[in-house]
Amino acid sequence: MAYNSSSRYQYETSPRKIKPEYEQIKKKYPKKSTARKTTNNKKEKSKTKTNAKSNDIQAKVILYVAVGFIIAFAISYRYSLIDKTYSNLQTLKGTLATTQKEIAQLQANMESTLNLTDIEKQAEEKLGMKKLSTEQIIYVTLPKSDYVETSSEEIKEDEKSENWFMEIINKILGTLK
Repeated sequence: MAYNSSSRYQYETSPRKIKPEYEQIKKKYPKKSTARKTTNNKKEKSKTKTNAKSNDIQAKVILYVAVGFIIAFAISYRYSLIDKTYSNLQTLKGTLATTQKEIAQLQANMESTLNLTDIEKQAEEKLGMKKLSTEQIIYVTLPKSDYVETSSEEIKEDEKSENWFMEIINKILGTLK
């Protein structure tokens, strides 16, 4: 489409609004006194309702803020307990490491002092012990026969005996003969 310079209308735009040359006068009519009272009562009721609603909203906001602070306090308290436990764990690990080092040092010290020559000297000096000499050796000679007797070879008379009932019968038969 060609643009016509003589016309001020631009295509695909909304038209300009024309302002009226005069202003309209709005008349205000006085309201009756009863109408004012009813509107005032309605306004007061609506104000009390809005005040009640705003108070409820404020109470909810205060409650949410209080709950938020309680949750934040609980989280920070939990982290403080975790930190305290962690520091206690670190101190216990440190004491464990020092105790293990002391044990290793004492074991090395014991191994160095457990010298056989030192033990022999202490046994001779403090306890009066002497090394074994040929005078202290006593030889014992035993015969080569075996002195162990097995119980199966030896049969006792008491074991041959029959039970008590058979013994009574045998005694009765022996007296009848």
